[in-house]
Amino acid sequence: MPAKNYLKPEQKEKLQITLKTESNADIRERILILLLLNDGKTQQEIAEFIGCSQNKVCYWCVHGDPDDLESLRDKRMSGNHQKSTDKYIDILLETIEKSPEEFGYEFGRWTTQRLAKYLEEKTGIHLSGSQVRRILQRKKYAYLWTKYSLEAKRNAKKREAFKEKIEAYIKIEKESPERLQVWFWDESEFSLRVIRRKDWCKKGKRKRVRGDRRKGRVDPERSRRVNVMGCMRHSDKKRFVEFLDTSNSNNFYKVLKSFYEEVINEWVEAGNKREDFTEKGAKIVIILDNASFHKKEEYIDKIEAEMPNIHLEYLPEYSPDYNLIELVWHSAKEYIANRLFESIEELESLLHQLLNEDKLVINWGRKLKNKGNALITV
Repeated sequence: MPAKNYLKPEQKEKLQITLKTESNADIRERILILLLLNDGKTQQEIAEFIGCSQNKVCYWCVHGDPDDLESLRDKRMSGNHQKSTDKYIDILLETIEKSPEEFGYEFGRWTTQRLAKYLEEKTGIHLSGSQVRRILQRKKYAYLWTKYSLEAKRNAKKREAFKEKIEAYIKIEKESPERLQVWFWDESEFSLRVIRRKDWCKKGKRKRVRGDRRKGRVDPERSRRVNVMGCMRHSDKKRFVEFLDTSNSNNFYKVLKSFYEEVINEWVEAGNKREDFTEKGAKIVIILDNASFHKKEEYIDKIEAEMPNIHLEYLPEYSPDYNLIELVWHSAKEYIANRLFESIEELESLLHQLLNEDKLVINWGRKLKNKGNALITV
């Protein structure tokens, strides 16, 4: 066994510095063995102090070279034999960014097993799916839910032109609200089935929520879902929502007429005369999607004749992210998530409070996961 103070000053200093900076705990332990040995401790005392076997201390006292710190490493630290090459990894990262369809495959997403098989054909290197997964994890990739995208079906020029039109409407509304009001119109439905959302759970366990569609007796003549149709004013976020059996042209006309009466009543309550509304009241721009029942000629003619202050402005195709009321539906569905309702009436009652009585708190700057981009009209 080496004598006390067998280390040279520069050797001791080098070991002390490395002890403070080394990230590997095993190497720090081996350096400590050499320093304690230099301090005159016996191998048994060192083993008791560190909490390891005496054989381990004995081994590193013999094989640990203070002039060569690499001698403190063992073969396990070098890791497994790496079969993948830099070229293999480059091809993997290029492939993962493309759709399998671009390579002639019928499936729509890459799994690590599929990637391993494809890359073996390209490079001749055989790796398992687990090895490919570890490579991707080291490159900061994670297997996450993909986002829906409507970009392939959108007309960029139409969307840009419509965006400019919306901005012009909103500018007039802000400057002269008595001249123009901008409303966003849409339909949605809420089911009795429990809407599941993410929740905090312990690792390895998932919370269970009720998944049955209904509880107790429900009128068999009633639908299992609540259909709503309505709109929201941009300036003050005021909402007008009605509950329907179904969405069709006739109901669209009826709800729109009821909404028009509501706007006229608001005008009268402000101290104006009802008969002056057509001439002096604000023009109402309603932004809505291209559902077929929004465009049925018979009802469009009736709307123009009976509701002259209303102007229907149709969204570009596949542009729900331009419709601000989508945030209302989304926030309401989040609010009722994981809840089980006794009946349709109970669900309707809560929805009425949320949608028509301002009980719903909405973050107007958020994004919608299933509607593409952030809403740009806020």
